[in-house]
Amino acid sequence: MRIASLCPSNTELLHYLGLTSSLVGVDDFSDWPKSITHLPRLGPDLSINIDQLEALEPDLIVASLSVPGMEKNIEELQKRNLPHIVLNPQSLAEIGQDLMTLGKAAHCEDTAAQVHSQYVDILEEFTTASRLVNDNPSLYWEWWPKPVFTPGSVNWLTEVSLLAGGTNLFSDIELASIQTDWQDVFDRNPDHICLAWVGVRKEKIKPELIFKRPRWSELTAVKENRIHILEEDLYCRPSPRLIEGIWKLGSLLHPQHYKTIQLPEIFTS
Repeated sequence: MRIASLCPSNTELLHYLGLTSSLVGVDDFSDWPKSITHLPRLGPDLSINIDQLEALEPDLIVASLSVPGMEKNIEELQKRNLPHIVLNPQSLAEIGQDLMTLGKAAHCEDTAAQVHSQYVDILEEFTTASRLVNDNPSLYWEWWPKPVFTPGSVNWLTEVSLLAGGTNLFSDIELASIQTDWQDVFDRNPDHICLAWVGVRKEKIKPELIFKRPRWSELTAVKENRIHILEEDLYCRPSPRLIEGIWKLGSLLHPQHYKTIQLPEIFTS
């Protein structure tokens, strides 16, 4: 098949199913696996060049609604009657189901079932490890610094936090993404600060900004030097790469319970 992917998480799902070689085009932000660097780029995921996409004559287009604004891509695909499926996972279970959905659409159901089985099994290992933890520190996830955006309960990072032996600081708010402010975070006083700015590489994140915020030097996480710069591609994309993210976070928070977990080879970068 000739397959096109319109966002990074979809490109990653295709790779887990062994379909990277079938890709004929991807969005501008897809950067994993490295073997896709030669592929035609179709524009940013919020504004795909549909003319260029159509010219590639794909048999299957894997679209997404994971970021607000992607709707216009879907509308144009429908208007032109281009062959596509739309993924929009918000939970780890839905990411697993997307493996099966994509496997069916790309005629590789057996492979999808095998990958899904490994995915479910390793999540169960994380669940077991999390139950052995005596304390569950609160984690403030910063998706964007100004204005402040952080995930709420209706997001995979709440599950990621729990499976790594922690708690999302904003898990009490039933939203996928929350715009809050520095005072609100200060009042909640997180045990750890996890900086994973969407679309920003780890080396470009500036933790020194934390110390310029009013009274943040008084936060427990700051006083205890628990400010973590994390790979946004392991935490901010709804794909099975979250598995590696959970393992890394769990090993950071509770090394005695997580470092001994062996990830299946398919879930290591």
